[in-house]
Formats: sequence, structure tokens, C-alpha cells
Amino acid sequence: MRISEGRQNIQEFVAKCKAILDLGVGEWGLFLALTLVILASFGLGRLSALVDAKPLVELHTASLEAGQEGMATGGQYVASRTGSTYYFPWCAGAQKIAPASERWFATEEAAKAAGYRPAKNCKGLATD
Repeated sequence: MRISEGRQNIQEFVAKCKAILDLGVGEWGLFLALTLVILASFGLGRLSALVDAKPLVELHTASLEAGQEGMATGGQYVASRTGSTYYFPWCAGAQKIAPASERWFATEEAAKAAGYRPAKNCKGLATD
């Protein structure tokens, strides 16, 4: 089959499709199809408005008195009297130290001078 024959077959097919559409749809077919789509869209929009809407999300602020514990202000670094490492107060290891066993330091150098080393599991501490 040559290219010109293939092109002619395609053109014949397109012409047949147009003829079928003209017979079935006619002059008002496109208008009717568009009108049906518009009415269906409007109807679906109205139908969705009838469905119960979900309630709006409400935000409530917690009161300041509701079980809020502040961080101890004894210093920047904390160590246990029975341990050998020091932590930042917010590290997990520092949370496990009993309040009676806490030893506070203002600087990292003071903690090192007292014989403590930085905890390896507390990110941000300078490790030697």
C-alpha cells in the first residue's frame, strides 16, 4: 500500500464519520449535548449541597495551668552525682536523673573540670 492510498483511506474514514455524526446529531445535536452537560453539572452541584457538610475544625488553646512543668534553671548542663556524664537538660538521659541526684553546671568547661564527660547519646555536646 502506498502512502497516497493510505491517506485516501483515512480521508474516506473521516468523511464517513462526519456523515454519521451529521445524520445522528443533526443541526441541534451539539447544542443539546452541551445543554445536557451543563444541566448535569448544575444538578450534581445542587446534590452535593444537600449532603450534610462536615463541621468546621475548632481550635482550642490549652490553659497555662494545665500540668505545665518548666525546665529546671540550675544551669545549662546537668549530671548525676553518681554518674560520669553530663547532658543538656532536654536530653533523654537527663530526664532519668532523680532531682535529688542532679548536679548543675553553668558551662561545659565546669562540667569537664568536675570530672564529667559529654554524653554520647545527647546530640550537640562536644565529644572528645
